[in-house]
Amino acid sequence: MVSNLEKIKIIDEKQIRKDLPHFDVGDTIKMRIKVKEAEKVRIHPFEGTVIKKTGHGLGKAFTVRKVSFGEGVERTFPVHSPVIEKIEVVAKGVVKRAKLYYLRERLGKSARVKVDQTHSTTLSV
Repeated sequence: MVSNLEKIKIIDEKQIRKDLPHFDVGDTIKMRIKVKEAEKVRIHPFEGTVIKKTGHGLGKAFTVRKVSFGEGVERTFPVHSPVIEKIEVVAKGVVKRAKLYYLRERLGKSARVKVDQTHSTTLSV
């Protein structure tokens, strides 16, 4: 007989996504998000810096921050959400903290995270 805890683990394993790349706090990521408008589903791009990661298992989530038209925008996404179509790591960040809340008060160049040149995937022309 299968216990209730084992049943929950089986259901969790089916819903965990394995197609997403590994990323950490401080990394700049480019995402494609499914947005439902009326009866259509369109893909919305969202690029920003990961400022925190929380949870584990199916409850794992991360927050991405970007500055759009001079206004800071933060969105929190569950890692295993079906809303996320694709995640691409643009640049690896060099940080010494687990949460980058200090970026909220900063503007311009001081709000940037140092980029790790050895793992950078951006193309130079």
